[in-house]
Amino acid sequence: MKFRKVVLLLMLLSLWGGTMLFADAATQKVRVFINGIEQDDGGLVSESRTYLPLRQIATSLQAIVEWDNQAKRATVYKPNVHMFLFRNNTVFGNVTKGYQGNFKVFAQIDNLKTDITAVKVSIFDPAGKEKVIQTGNVSPTNDNFWYATEDIEYKFESSGKYPIRFFVKLKGSDEWTPVSEKIISSL
Repeated sequence: MKFRKVVLLLMLLSLWGGTMLFADAATQKVRVFINGIEQDDGGLVSESRTYLPLRQIATSLQAIVEWDNQAKRATVYKPNVHMFLFRNNTVFGNVTKGYQGNFKVFAQIDNLKTDITAVKVSIFDPAGKEKVIQTGNVSPTNDNFWYATEDIEYKFESSGKYPIRFFVKLKGSDEWTPVSEKIISSL
């Protein structure tokens, strides 16, 4: 009786181990790089198809993901957002370390294929600390519009890159999704 149980247990473990080896061989993990940066979550290759984490890819590409839970459908939107930075009516992108002054952000948004309710423009210091420049409710009636901030006074205290990010808020959501980025370099 004891011998039977041992043989049965060994057969079950062998079958389970073989199944796990087959599953590992049938599905391979792949590393995913976007603009030269390896992503935290990799993809999977199964039956000659590659599966990637949609939210992470969309975030990296500054796209919007809309999830419909009832239909089990994800829709990705990538609006064109062009930002221009103005200081004293002159376009700029570099400042000297310690510079303190005013600037404005103008954004041109087109190819917007989903409903949004608000926009936000923020600047991030080299350490990643966010300062909101301006938020505003919007209700575009077509797929393109312009957005301009008021003058903001800001001090570039350290050397490094200061990303300016343009965010949108989807209708029915409380989350901000970044859809564009411009860099100010403090030298």
